[in-house]
Amino acid sequence: MLKKFFLVVIISVTGQFLFAQSDTGTVTGKIMDGEFNDVLPFANVVLKGTTNGATSDFDGLYSLEIEAGTQTLVFSFLGYETKEITGIEVTPGQTVELNITLKPSSTSLDEVVVTTTTRKNTEASVLNLQKNSVTLLDGLSSEGIKKTGASDIASAVKRVPGVSVQDGKYVYVRGLGDRYTKSILNGMDIPGLDPDKNTVQMDIFPTNILENLIVLKSASAELPADFTGGVVNIVTKDFPSSKQMSFSVSGGFNPDMHFKDNYLSYEGGGTDFLGFDDGTRKLPISSTANVPLPPSDNGTLEGITRSFDPNMAAQRKNSMPNFSLSFSYGNQFDVGSNGNKLGLIASLDYKNTTSFYEGFDEGVYQKWSEPDKYELRYDRRRIGDLGINNVLLSGLAGLSYKTEKSKYRFNILHLQNGESQASFYDQSTQVSNSINVFKHYLEYKQRSVTNLLFSGKHSNEDASFITEWSVSPTRANVQDKDARLTTFIVNNDDTYSISSDAGYPVRLWRDLVETNIVGKVDFTKNFSLFDRKSVLKFGGLYSYKQREYSIYSYDIGFRAINTVDFNGDPDAILAPENIWTPETNSGSFIRGNFQPANTFDANQNTAAFYVSGEFKPFEKLRAVIGLRGEYFTHFFTGENNNGTRKLDDEKVLDAFDLFPSANLVYELKDNMNLRGSYSRTIARPSFKEKSLVEISDLLTGLVFIGNLDLAPTEIDNIDLRWELFGDDAQMFAVSGFYKYFKNPIEIVAYDNTAPTNFTPRNSPSAEVFGVELEARKHLGFITEGLKNLSVNLNVTLIDSKIDMAPQEYEARNNFLKEGETIDEKRELQGQSPYLINAGLNYKSEETGLETG
Repeated sequence: MLKKFFLVVIISVTGQFLFAQSDTGTVTGKIMDGEFNDVLPFANVVLKGTTNGATSDFDGLYSLEIEAGTQTLVFSFLGYETKEITGIEVTPGQTVELNITLKPSSTSLDEVVVTTTTRKNTEASVLNLQKNSVTLLDGLSSEGIKKTGASDIASAVKRVPGVSVQDGKYVYVRGLGDRYTKSILNGMDIPGLDPDKNTVQMDIFPTNILENLIVLKSASAELPADFTGGVVNIVTKDFPSSKQMSFSVSGGFNPDMHFKDNYLSYEGGGTDFLGFDDGTRKLPISSTANVPLPPSDNGTLEGITRSFDPNMAAQRKNSMPNFSLSFSYGNQFDVGSNGNKLGLIASLDYKNTTSFYEGFDEGVYQKWSEPDKYELRYDRRRIGDLGINNVLLSGLAGLSYKTEKSKYRFNILHLQNGESQASFYDQSTQVSNSINVFKHYLEYKQRSVTNLLFSGKHSNEDASFITEWSVSPTRANVQDKDARLTTFIVNNDDTYSISSDAGYPVRLWRDLVETNIVGKVDFTKNFSLFDRKSVLKFGGLYSYKQREYSIYSYDIGFRAINTVDFNGDPDAILAPENIWTPETNSGSFIRGNFQPANTFDANQNTAAFYVSGEFKPFEKLRAVIGLRGEYFTHFFTGENNNGTRKLDDEKVLDAFDLFPSANLVYELKDNMNLRGSYSRTIARPSFKEKSLVEISDLLTGLVFIGNLDLAPTEIDNIDLRWELFGDDAQMFAVSGFYKYFKNPIEIVAYDNTAPTNFTPRNSPSAEVFGVELEARKHLGFITEGLKNLSVNLNVTLIDSKIDMAPQEYEARNNFLKEGETIDEKRELQGQSPYLINAGLNYKSEETGLETG
């Protein structure tokens, strides 16, 4: 059956290539309701002067085949203005996408004809969406993203006001960190390659499979409550308006990082270039195996030691330039004779990037205990070279099936990421342990995410009642495979040795497996209130997230052997001639057994319901009032490192919260709005934050310590916005926002005696004030010849303050000189004081191409 399906698809694709030319073309698009930010089902579209027409379906979508040439279409719906679109250039065998918004007529029996011309710049359609939305949002259309020349979302989303991109992939909204920004795919939760982040990596989504990217900045009842800065909704195409196929290859070169013969790496597996290990780095023994210690000999220790990969040293190699390629395809097919359609979309992306940092300098710094010393001193300082190779392979495939009153959708997304790094560096320690060492560090991180989405949408006869449902299971695997750290003490006679003073060589494996299952159902009912159209929405959601985490750590001991003889070469440690044997009772050997500490199993459950009403109490005022309830539980199984505290599936968080929201829009003029909103949201601790874990980073020596006493953060949000929309996708908007945080979570140093230990902790409260400005203006006011040259500008100013916890305030006071004072507030972590983005875009009328 599967072979037959692919055969049909291949034949259809081939046929379209061979017989694409005809004397007709197709106009397709979506008809929107200008009174509410919603689709307009069963609206009419007719080729002017003919009886050739079509009707939009329950999704507001229409498709009309007409003769090639310059044509005029008329769009109409009872009680709405009739809109006439002229100058539509229809090319034989091609498809023109035309989205239209119809507004209610001032008198339902009168007909108002609005004549305009179609434009290829559909950025205006997103501005129209923004204008008619009740919630505060910004967004980018697929055409708007292409205008920037960006190949992925991360490169383009920085144009959205208040949005910044961290590490080239994670989106932060309004300066707030990952904790307060949420990313969803087609309206559903999906974990990224880092399960401890709310945001998904934006560089994994190619622009050619996107319908649009919407950033919601104010909450409403149907949105998840665990966000504050914004919700980034990535919407992929389900029914392409026409066949779409693209293939691209690109490369990148940095003279400071690429074609360097001193790049650091190490011998890995044969599939590293695909983003996963082929088994070369797997744990060679059972995780529960009993590893004996010499001099006892049960015939296993020598074999165990020899089974470990002896490669412990970073090696000099040549570094290669960055490379990427992508392929995408989308199309729709008629199924049967009743107008049913099958949509297909697929995308494959590959990125291979290499980074080299020569002479990097980093460390952990502290203030002196003496108040008259202002310069920081380092506890640990590392200086050396670091090479990183990162491979990202992503694939997305989707099928959609649409009938007269229903639509079904299935998507599968897989992300595969492998990152290999090698470094060696000198490290000096002054505070916790005064010592100078030389280190080699090898690491491989393998991460994968597989997500399935099943969804459906169903309409009654007149589309007055809509039911939508979605089920989305996800499985994420994150593994640190055979991280290897070798530390040599630098002696006064310029020799190198290994001892407990600096730590023995370490081999470490970390495994994290997370399973998410999210299901939701939404109901929408259109009705009349105040003699105007109103909308009632209600629904529910259930989310189950379960995570297993384990660490398997081994070190290398020495018996009757002088480590100075290794001459600072890590590969000599497990060389065959230096491995311990029963006959010699001397040499290097593996030691370590399974430890239950830092191995935990936890799950989080969310049951939610909501109800909201969208209505117009006055002609110029629209409102959405809603209430969301969420019951959240968090269960934890695990124990701390010394075994003094153990939990067995214990409920560590149990809370039911209500989240009210109100969004108001007053239409000052047809093209001018004044907005206001209030909402309450929440930020909950992550799995590792509300736990007993103590996770050590071998490279930096930093230790993350969980905190079971951590409480969620409650946030009150207020937004105001004035916006003006002009012709030709021009607009100007000024926004202000205020956020109050109760129990904000911060990552802080554990105490003054352990500067490398960090833990999450609640502070009393925090406040954030911000102002956003956005402007899009073409230069046609100077001269008509500059009309296609536009200027885009967005600026965000943010001021944040947090009340310091008593222990922090006391510690800071201890460092003050006599007569000095400090404020009890300081800047909130994760805040950016300002974000500025500007650009020029030019559109060519001859080619339709736009450059930015």
